[in-house]
Parts: sequence; C-alpha cells; structure tokens
Amino acid sequence: MPQTGKEVRSGVSQQLITGPTSGMAPGFVQANLAILPVDWAFDFLLFAQRNPKPCPIIEAGDMGNPFTKFCADGADIRTDIPKYRVYKHGEMTEERLDIKDLWQDDFVYFLLGCSFSFEDALIKAGLKIRHMEENVNVPMYKTSIMCHAAGKFQETPMVVSMRPFKPADAIKAIEITREFPTVHGSPVHIGNPEEIGIADISRPDFGDPVTIKEGEVPVFWACGVTPQMAAMVARPPLMITHAPGHMFVGDKMDHEFKL
Repeated sequence: MPQTGKEVRSGVSQQLITGPTSGMAPGFVQANLAILPVDWAFDFLLFAQRNPKPCPIIEAGDMGNPFTKFCADGADIRTDIPKYRVYKHGEMTEERLDIKDLWQDDFVYFLLGCSFSFEDALIKAGLKIRHMEENVNVPMYKTSIMCHAAGKFQETPMVVSMRPFKPADAIKAIEITREFPTVHGSPVHIGNPEEIGIADISRPDFGDPVTIKEGEVPVFWACGVTPQMAAMVARPPLMITHAPGHMFVGDKMDHEFKL
C-alpha cells in the first residue's frame, strides 16, 4: 500500500495502480477531477461556487497547463489519476488510464475536495469505514437534492457518498467531518434514504454496495461525482473527469484542509 501521495502518483503514472484510492496514502489529500474547455470553465467555476458542498474547489489550473501547483508540485493531471471518464455531449463515451492524447491547449482542470480526505481522521477516532473493511469502492447515489444552476450548467441532482454507522458513531462522524469544509464537510443527510430520493440503497448509482448492519444508520455526504451529473445534464461538447473513487492523491496533508 503506497504511503505518500507521490508514491500513489508514481504507481498510477506507470499504470500499476488502476483501482479506487480509498485508504491509500493515509493523511494525504485526495481530490476529484473535472476538465473543461475554457469557454465552459467560468460557468463551472460559478456552478462550484454556488454549490460548495458537492463541489469544493481546492485547485484550478491555468488554461492549457496540465501540471499542478498547489495540491502537489508538478503532478501531471493527464497521467496521475488511476482512471478517467470522457463525456461527450453528456454521454460517457469511454474510460481510460491516461488522457495525454486528448489534452487540448484550451483545457482548464479543476481539483475538488474529496471525502476520502477525512477518512483518516475518522479511522484515528476509532470509527470503522465499511467500504474499506469490505475492500470495495464507496457507494454513491444520485439524489433528489438539487444543485443551483450557473450559466450553461443547469439544476443538477447532487450525488452523495454513504457510510453506515451506529448512531453514536454517526454523531462522532458529524463532529469530525464538519471541521473539513473543503472536502465536503458534514453530512447532508442521515437515515431514511427515500427522503433524498434513493429508492434502493442496495443499488448505488456509482461504486459498490456495502453491508448495513442491524442497528446502523446510513450517513450521506455530498460527493464530487456531482460534476459528472452536471455534465450529463448540461451536455458540454467535451468534459473529462476521474472515474468515481479513482482520485488524484496530492502532497498536501488532510489536516491542512481542516478548520
């Protein structure tokens, strides 16, 4: 298991790591990705500003420059994420392990905070993370919670990630995660999934199902897969994202994003 963001990115760029990154490089920040042509970039920035829970931007690139400056020094957005998704006119057309041949001079990348970044704090507090215990991707769901429109980006269903806890542990998780607003912060919902439009919690829209044990309640956090829903709704000519659960792992530490 790689222990630093640099180790993760090295494995990813060599295509030795191609799976979900939850649990990798404990303590190092993880981030969602969205890449758009510059004529869509401002509207996405505005969309993120109006919807900070699911879309907390922690770094934005200069037009045409694929190398990071803040989350990591000189990481290559084109190769340093385990798996990418390509959306054309709102349709996901392919998944791939690098996007070097797709990069354009008018592209702008955005890195958005990810809930994987507060999981280390939950573990250090003695909480169990079910998708890590079961070695699967975190379950993610489309909800009836609507994001605010901005420019070309219309109202969009928020995507959430879910982790089950006993009620006392859920309270502890709320207290911990609210101190990490730039990586989604506190949950957006606890309990009955039907109240936020999830008809069958055993069938996530993204990721994998996990066991919810007797006496546990599902706890839902806003999720950085929401921009992929926004792409499906707004239908930009081209948008590139991470595959759900396959995150950029930086060199900044999680605690640097804590209040």
